[in-house]
Amino acid sequence: MSEKQKNIVKAAIELFAEKGFSATSTSEIAKRAGVAEGTIFRHYKTKKDLLMAITMPALIEGVVPFLAQDFAEEVFQQDYSDFKSFLRAIIINRFEFAKNNGKVIKIYFMELMYHDELRTQFSEIFMTHVKGHFDTLIDSYKEKGELMDMPNSTIMRALITNIVGFLLTRFVVMPDANWDDEAEIDFTVRYIMNGLAK
Repeated sequence: MSEKQKNIVKAAIELFAEKGFSATSTSEIAKRAGVAEGTIFRHYKTKKDLLMAITMPALIEGVVPFLAQDFAEEVFQQDYSDFKSFLRAIIINRFEFAKNNGKVIKIYFMELMYHDELRTQFSEIFMTHVKGHFDTLIDSYKEKGELMDMPNSTIMRALITNIVGFLLTRFVVMPDANWDDEAEIDFTVRYIMNGLAK
């Protein structure tokens, strides 16, 4: 990306996170980026193209928990003594990602319900890079007697809902609250384990 493109993307991230996609005009983005409005349209045909340019790379790299290939390699390829250790590794891995990408995560989740492209990408990446790994690990922990015998999709939904809920609250809804991050990670692990452990 050119320096101007970087400035446009940075300004768009800030404004979309502050005001939302619909309430942000390209003239506001141009003003904050220090470029002419026409410069935006030389790089991005529409404001929605700019939104996709911001959210798609971030999505592919792991904005939405469990979606990045590097995440699959970092977390799924490790050996864990038990399901609790695996669960803690997921939460810590995604916690660090969310801490470093809070604004883009906020934009993504604010716009997810309004843009079919985002939902489609979410589903495709999950099915391609993550679901198979999850199924294999869940089956192995069921065989060891650590997890209840429920459908894998139910277990995945419980994990995703609780972990995403924690991270959204921590980094998007109440980022300035007085958090004890270690304690909250422990509470999240305990809460999920109480629901899924055999």
